[in-house]
Amino acid sequence: MAISNVHIGPNLKQFVKDAFFLLSGILAAAFGLESFLLPNQFIDGGATGISLLLAEVYEIPLYVLIILVNIPFIFLGYKVIGRQFTIKTTIAIVGLAFVLVTLDFPEVTQDKLLVAVFGGFFLGAGIGLSVRGGGVLDGTEILAIYLSRKMGTTIGDIIILINVLVFMAAAYLLSVESALYSMLTYLAASKTLDFVIEGIEEYTGVTIISDHSEQLRDMIINVLGRGVTIYPAKGGYGKNGAHNEYDVLFTVITRLEIRKLNIEISKIDPKAFVVMSKINDTRGGMIKKRNIK
Repeated sequence: MAISNVHIGPNLKQFVKDAFFLLSGILAAAFGLESFLLPNQFIDGGATGISLLLAEVYEIPLYVLIILVNIPFIFLGYKVIGRQFTIKTTIAIVGLAFVLVTLDFPEVTQDKLLVAVFGGFFLGAGIGLSVRGGGVLDGTEILAIYLSRKMGTTIGDIIILINVLVFMAAAYLLSVESALYSMLTYLAASKTLDFVIEGIEEYTGVTIISDHSEQLRDMIINVLGRGVTIYPAKGGYGKNGAHNEYDVLFTVITRLEIRKLNIEISKIDPKAFVVMSKINDTRGGMIKKRNIK
């Protein structure tokens, strides 16, 4: 059979893609740990931060702690999320521990600010890439998902609470200065993680209510090059509720197009009611911008 006739199924393509993201994430995180954080006694938030803190205090090898600290989260992940996620997470965490044992990355700098920023950058990139591969390198988010379901709080609130405890422990066991720099590391890591997962084209959903909906629809399609969905609606206000009918427009744009959209809306209807909300993910439809001739 000729090589050109070999058909690669979607399952194999997805497997190769996931494997690439997991491997890239492992290498990026290991580089951030060995070249920046470990030599300078800096930590991060979450399970990784707990592992780094215990490694500094008790002089236990980090590769051992990476596995031990995450074991409870792995079992919890199987219960909360599923089997495939647990397998990929186990591979990612064990792979990170293996790379920390076998590869020796050189220390890049001793400048504390650079260590905090770039250590967090590579660690966040590693965690983000592993998420895109279907697993995680840090089990804290699994715990946050579980607790948010049990306690009725948001995942973000749980993560913040966990990290506050980690940084308070760092201030007590290491030093206040180390804890403060570690907070910078965490901020750099979290921002990088968001960037890796969401990409540069962070999408925003825009809902527009206006008496000039037809002109606004035409502007969104022909000026911005975006698709638009139209919802028939009724409004209600006042004591008796005046039920005037109008069309509601909904479109999805990138954050780089927000200013242009606002300018165009103000030209057509300065009194238009506009609601914008961040969108974490999009699938199908007319998401990519259409070329305007």
